[in-house]
Amino acid sequence: MKWNDRRRSSNVSRGSKAPVAVGGGIGGLILVLVLYFLGVDPSVVTDQQAGQNQQVQTSEVSEERETMEDFLSVILADTEDVWHSKFEESGKTYNETKLTFYQDSTKAGCGVAQSRMGPFYCPVDQTIYFDVSFYNDLKSKFGGGGDFALAYVLAHEVGHHVQNELGIIKQTSDLRQQLSETEYNRVSVAQELQADYFAGLFAYYVKEKGYLEKGDIEEAMTAAAAIGDDRIQEMAGMDVNVESFTHGSSEQRKEAFELGYKYHDIDHSMKFFEDIGLY
Repeated sequence: MKWNDRRRSSNVSRGSKAPVAVGGGIGGLILVLVLYFLGVDPSVVTDQQAGQNQQVQTSEVSEERETMEDFLSVILADTEDVWHSKFEESGKTYNETKLTFYQDSTKAGCGVAQSRMGPFYCPVDQTIYFDVSFYNDLKSKFGGGGDFALAYVLAHEVGHHVQNELGIIKQTSDLRQQLSETEYNRVSVAQELQADYFAGLFAYYVKEKGYLEKGDIEEAMTAAAAIGDDRIQEMAGMDVNVESFTHGSSEQRKEAFELGYKYHDIDHSMKFFEDIGLY
């Protein structure tokens, strides 16, 4: 992808190393998200977590890490241009997300971010948390290498911010209290597939700008397929269990990206929720 001589987003920061509480990780993240949507101040949880551990010194940033972070700051700027334009088309205002880079762990609005969680979007502080060491796993373990594979991952997380801006995350989170785990998993899959669709929408617009190079779209679709629930379960030596999917199968994720690239509008993205009887 062509990126060296283009605008970097001003919404980028570096998080300091944070303590990791016992019982933290993705379970703690989910807990804080639930508290947030119930109207409880999540800082009560995060402050307690921070008080249980001593601060760890921040590691130096390598040149390779700096290059990837610089690249992603360009991608974030591209998403800002795309989503300002798309929201203006429907008379809305797009409020930009923030991006925090960190190494190993950092304090987030949703708890303590840790590398093992992978990149994620926190609606509490409307920030994406990204440890670029994730790319090593994406490339070596899942076979999803290439610069536009990394761009796809960020565009997917920005897609969750777009959902937050549209009120979708609040609506789907409310359903967590009403549905069984299996039923809610289907909602979660729809939400993740819509974020993949939005990543495809993003890809269409940067292609129209002339930023893409041969093979970029294939890199993104390979990455989408590489992190499907079925593939991850198989790699873990588990039987594939469709009812436990929370992000969608490899084929579903690839298809969602392709649909976003093909239709590149917000309205068509609602099909994922319509397919399960919502909206």
